[in-house]
Amino acid sequence: MSTTRPYPPGDLGPEPGGAGASAAGPSATVPSGQIRRLRLAGTRGAVARARDFAREALHDWGWLPAATADQRAAAEDVLLVVSELVTNACLHAEGPEELRLRCAAKVLRLEVSDLGAGSPAPRSPHRPGRPGGHGMFIVQRLCLDWGVVRNADGAGKTVWAELAAPS
Repeated sequence: MSTTRPYPPGDLGPEPGGAGASAAGPSATVPSGQIRRLRLAGTRGAVARARDFAREALHDWGWLPAATADQRAAAEDVLLVVSELVTNACLHAEGPEELRLRCAAKVLRLEVSDLGAGSPAPRSPHRPGRPGGHGMFIVQRLCLDWGVVRNADGAGKTVWAELAAPS
């Protein structure tokens, strides 16, 4: 299902440059600990609303407008992953309940909760020439890590994905 890395979710490991690296680099402008929530239960146009909500958060957090091509690509990746996760909840899980965005200094965590019983997984083998079925493959390729957490009461789950903050 998800990838494996030597650090826990939300931690990208040591800062580049080692312990003596300056904290005043570009990542210092990304707000740490910010959380945004959007209720999507019963909403029409959930994918478009989720993208607009994520775009506004990225703007507020300084990811947009992007000053460089790399920063623009990072923001576009976030919007694409939001679209894929919310679309999957619409198509396969009785619709999304909530979108959460968590911004930290080095990583942005996206979470989409739904009431569905299934677990998303990239189609294997991936067949790029066929229409549809590419959502989780895209998430896997763009994200540092992703996974599924089942709700404690057994009804539904949260699908999460983490992307690197722009440099």
